[in-house]
Amino acid sequence: MPVQLQSKLIKKEQLKPDIFKFSLSAKEITDIAKPGQFIEIRVTEGLDPFLRRPISIYNVDKENGILEIIFRIQGKGTEILSRKKEEDLVDIIGPLGYGTFKFEGYKNIAVLGGGIGVFPLYELAKNASKSATVNTYLGFRNKEAVVVEEEFEKVSNKLVITTDDGSYKIHGFAINELKKDIEDGKIDAIFACGPLPLLKAAQNLAKEKNIPCQISLEEKMGCGLGVCLGCAVEVVTGGYEHVCKQGPVFDSNKVII
Repeated sequence: MPVQLQSKLIKKEQLKPDIFKFSLSAKEITDIAKPGQFIEIRVTEGLDPFLRRPISIYNVDKENGILEIIFRIQGKGTEILSRKKEEDLVDIIGPLGYGTFKFEGYKNIAVLGGGIGVFPLYELAKNASKSATVNTYLGFRNKEAVVVEEEFEKVSNKLVITTDDGSYKIHGFAINELKKDIEDGKIDAIFACGPLPLLKAAQNLAKEKNIPCQISLEEKMGCGLGVCLGCAVEVVTGGYEHVCKQGPVFDSNKVII
């Protein structure tokens, strides 16, 4: 069950002009958190903005009870959050999301991410690397946008970085590099998070090659608890499920994106 707590901001890092990494003291959450889950953060004590902000869990340090998140300033709420100082208390609820990455049983997995969608994949890659070969494919707009490369290098047997404009590493899209390894028979499951076009491409590739695929969806969430019903996604069996409750991770053959 998720818990609400006032978590101390132990360490704050600015990775890019608009990207921040917070290390929070949250043992009640780290004890039970699973790869793919997220937290909801109250960014202000006032009513503006009123709604909490959903932030994916980047890394869990169970031994020390430290929860790490990385977020990009995308509006008023995250801009306010970025002003928090070390030792400040942060009101959080988590871990949220019952749809998590199920990597057990696979021996050679592909981790596919794009942009800020790479952050929820680190905890997955770290845990999966204990029992499987992890092939990671990360795509960014340009060299200036590349983040957490060294961190993924440590938990991946193979790390591929691509940039849309060719300013760093491989020119092109990360999924094109994944296709090459699938053709060579190296991959038995795909795990993806990122922009909608990337997820759609991963969904189509998995269907074409008959490979299991799990995708983490990002939707606007008002509550994160399944109450406001604002994060509905259409499913192939008809009707809708909610990203905050049934997700954020879904089998790619289950949802319509």
